[in-house]
Amino acid sequence: MSELDPITPVDAVEMFHSAMRDEHAESTRRAEKHRLLAFLQFCDEHDIEDLNDLTGRHLYRYRTWRREGHGDGRDPIKRVTLKSQLASLRRFLRFAADIDAVPATLYEQVALPRMSNGEDVSDSTLEADRVLEILDYLEHAQPGSRDHIVLLLLWKTGARTGAIRGLDLRDVDLDGTHPRVNGPAIHFVHRPDTGTPLKNQEKGTRWNRISEPTAQYIADYIDYHRHDVTDEHGRQPLITTEYGRPAANTLRTTLYRVTRPCWRGEPCPHDRVVDECEATHLDHASKCPSSRSPHDVRSGRVTYYRREDVPRRVVKDRLNASEDILDRHYDRRSDREQAEQRSEYLPDL
Repeated sequence: MSELDPITPVDAVEMFHSAMRDEHAESTRRAEKHRLLAFLQFCDEHDIEDLNDLTGRHLYRYRTWRREGHGDGRDPIKRVTLKSQLASLRRFLRFAADIDAVPATLYEQVALPRMSNGEDVSDSTLEADRVLEILDYLEHAQPGSRDHIVLLLLWKTGARTGAIRGLDLRDVDLDGTHPRVNGPAIHFVHRPDTGTPLKNQEKGTRWNRISEPTAQYIADYIDYHRHDVTDEHGRQPLITTEYGRPAANTLRTTLYRVTRPCWRGEPCPHDRVVDECEATHLDHASKCPSSRSPHDVRSGRVTYYRREDVPRRVVKDRLNASEDILDRHYDRRSDREQAEQRSEYLPDL
């Protein structure tokens, strides 16, 4: 066993975050660092100034401390949240062992809570029918608007918000002139050095075909609604605000807003008095039970493809995600639906 080298918890976490830069997108690094903030607070409250002093007993106490909601001033946290935070701590401790800050096997003493089947997977989605209703409304009320194009791109490509946000004008081939793509298409490109990495880095770079009508709506947005701006790196973003490239939260807020039924004049399905509902305010749109996130659009798209029997390989390539991730986190077909679809290929039943 190598001799341990003293280091503060804060410095070790900073080194861990820096080491992730070679293999992980910024969003992943940021999320990992955020999940370790509670551990740093625990170390501070329990006078752990040198990571060398960390023991299995500390780790057990941290698990109990975090489970009860300490670290962010909240009520006891959900088991799935506790699992993700402890998993981050395990990864950090394995790194800490590599830099001689803790014993090599200390990470093994961080036990992850067991999850019941499906407990760690969200069942929220945006069904295809609802997406098409909202798009139909936007096509008539706000054709070619930013709201329209954001939802249209999310739905038609199934891409993550980071990929949509990172698009530049040069990435859209609306005339279908690119020699490698037969028709209008969108080019998703990994550009970490100028602030728009893709989730799967270079492996996420790809062309996605789009339809002629979708290409026309994008052209209308560029001609009539896009702000003629550049971002801080001198690039020309496709989706813009008056100040440049939108923040990731801007796209998320757009989805929360346009997926509320009352936004397009529909009756409230939750028996709320619209004039008194806090979710009608932009800053609180996510509090509407009907509001949905970009992740829900992506899961709705996967579910739609699966119901239409689109080959798994095609879905995987278009959405740039493994089949396991698609099955676990995005496919919202019921067990009965899946059984019925399988039966269509089993004529001897």
